[in-house]
Amino acid sequence: MRIVAGERRGMRLDAPAGQGTRPTSDRLRESLFSILGDVSGLRVLDPFAGSGALGLEALSRGAARADFCETAAPALRALRANVERLGYGDRAVVRRQDARRRLAADARAGTGYELIMLDPPYRMLTALQEDFSLHLPHLLVPGGIAVIESPTAQQPLELPLRLDTTRVQGGSRLTVYLHD
Repeated sequence: MRIVAGERRGMRLDAPAGQGTRPTSDRLRESLFSILGDVSGLRVLDPFAGSGALGLEALSRGAARADFCETAAPALRALRANVERLGYGDRAVVRRQDARRRLAADARAGTGYELIMLDPPYRMLTALQEDFSLHLPHLLVPGGIAVIESPTAQQPLELPLRLDTTRVQGGSRLTVYLHD
């Protein structure tokens, strides 16, 4: 895995060993950021961070800050190593915290993000729909964007946000929601 574009284009990313994490492929990240366009200056949340590829790609493309959340020790090690190697320690916050708890805490605190990229384990998506419905409207600033990666066989989640677009790449679907 590599950073696809931006100031750190071509830099390699560590990925945790084993099957516990499913990193977003370079091609799928490229597709995602072609949908999103300019992310300069945005505050980003990557709550199911894994190696951090999504949030780090956003930072490379000019995002102001990325908050990462991960609980698995191998993924957390890879994430921290990637943040350090890319030199984003001043623009990245890495927490060892459950994503559901992070979403709830940030929603209660009124933390606002312009971009939230959600790539949870596919097997958890249906169980997470209630959490996403409850918290995303409070986490996104008006005009904010939430992106959910899911398997192509699963229909987009019904959320209290405006479904903007979906794109299928290989076995994955990207669904983009807007907070009006």
